[in-house]
Amino acid sequence: METHFSSFSTLQSYLHALAHTPHRFARRATSVSSSHEELSRVRARSGSHMQKTLRWFDLVGLGIGGMVGAGVFVTTGRATRLYAGPAIVISYAIAGLCALLSAFCYTEFAVHMPVAGGAFSYLRITFGEFAAFLTGANLITEYVMSNAAVARGLTSYLGAVMGISTAKWRFVLPFRPNGFNEIDLVAPAVVLIITLIICYSTRESSVVNMILTALHILFIAFVILMGFWRGDWNNFTHPGNPQNPSGFFPYGASGVFNGASMVYLSYIGYDAVSTMAEEVRDPVKDIPIGVSGSVIIVTILYCLMAASMSMLLPYDMIDVEAPFSAAFQGRREGWEWVARVIGVGASFGIVTSLLVAMLGQARYMCVIGRSNVVPAWFARVHPRTSTPVNASAFLGIFTAAISLFTDLNVLLNMTLRRDRDDKAMANIILPMLILPHIHYLHAAWHFAPAGKPKPFVLAACVVIAVSILRVFHCAVPQARTPAFWGVPFMPWLPSVSIFLNVFLLGSLDGRRMHGSASFRVWQCWYTCCTVSMLVMMRK
Repeated sequence: METHFSSFSTLQSYLHALAHTPHRFARRATSVSSSHEELSRVRARSGSHMQKTLRWFDLVGLGIGGMVGAGVFVTTGRATRLYAGPAIVISYAIAGLCALLSAFCYTEFAVHMPVAGGAFSYLRITFGEFAAFLTGANLITEYVMSNAAVARGLTSYLGAVMGISTAKWRFVLPFRPNGFNEIDLVAPAVVLIITLIICYSTRESSVVNMILTALHILFIAFVILMGFWRGDWNNFTHPGNPQNPSGFFPYGASGVFNGASMVYLSYIGYDAVSTMAEEVRDPVKDIPIGVSGSVIIVTILYCLMAASMSMLLPYDMIDVEAPFSAAFQGRREGWEWVARVIGVGASFGIVTSLLVAMLGQARYMCVIGRSNVVPAWFARVHPRTSTPVNASAFLGIFTAAISLFTDLNVLLNMTLRRDRDDKAMANIILPMLILPHIHYLHAAWHFAPAGKPKPFVLAACVVIAVSILRVFHCAVPQARTPAFWGVPFMPWLPSVSIFLNVFLLGSLDGRRMHGSASFRVWQCWYTCCTVSMLVMMRK
């Protein structure tokens, strides 16, 4: 194994590096790696290699498990009642298309460079170490805070399913400040158990995820069948209160896009699959099927769930907090037990999303350790388990400690294809031309009067966007095509991905989402736009 000097090797080395921070920052901030270096010299810093044990069906299972958590059981109700109405089905389809286009961009990089770093590695070979570190640190923070919040929320969910007050699951320490005084033993226990599983073996982690995901899908299928069986097709067009807007699009196109921006939270998780690329047997075949296939399957499930819920109740009678459970609790003839079944299924979804997220966060930390931005100890891969045990254990214990005493509300509130010679031009042209235009598009869409002006505004902005893209495409010629798998219809699909991500991002504000949910959505949109932009630049 290659020996590499690290600033963290000794205290003297660290103090020496700290004294030369300005010089080292200037030298390393914009220094770029290459895909060959990432796959050979950089990966060798982990010592042992991660075993290639995952196939396409494992990736599909991990993608579904990462996405289908409790989010769909919460965001669907709020988005339907307040913004989209029965057209929430279209909102989920738009959000799914946005996720699928971003997944294509992730796939190209994961196939071209099958390492565990995900977006961190993609940025490191394109924009340099500083941009990669900012994104990597942001992703690690997102994962830790959101995983602690999910684990903490699992306790509340289990209490509701079992009919036991959450207060009986926790005890209060009077000498600690509010928000940090309720000790929850269930949340850290779940986190530590999952940590042991992912440290033991990636293959066994995938098997556990497949079992839990299969059970969760059975519960989702049950919810869909019950909704179509017990529902009423008239609820698609007739509100409960005749004074409220009627029809399938009660709030028009704006409501559909606003709903899409909110339900996009339910798709977060597919990006974690790209961090498993280093452990895939046949990246060229398995990664495209695994990543894109999971997004397509989840989109179909979400659309069916949304349609099922819209049939159960008129949109203006849907509970914004627990739409599916409340829909059955409010029905007669003894159907209240279905709400308990839904709660059990959602609990399985919470556990699978937590498992996939913890797999992803450990691999991000491992690759950041390989770059020597953090101690190389985090990059070590255990020779027997072939997993990044140090990174997994550290982040697992850290997440468990936060979930032990930190209140959920506190957590919610915290939380390339172009020539090298053309890269500088691409870095300037693309952000300066495309991103401001999308910003102005959303402003025009938001402030335009309702009715006929909106379609004209949208059509005009699309024409301008297409013209700008043609200028970019001619000014920065494509140097080569991907050797194995590439995003089709370049550069149009990545451009549409950026457009949809930024447009939906602009449709989201503080009144619709808050805390870690908003933080995760903003982080996901930022990363998706960045990866889509990198694909357009084709190193």
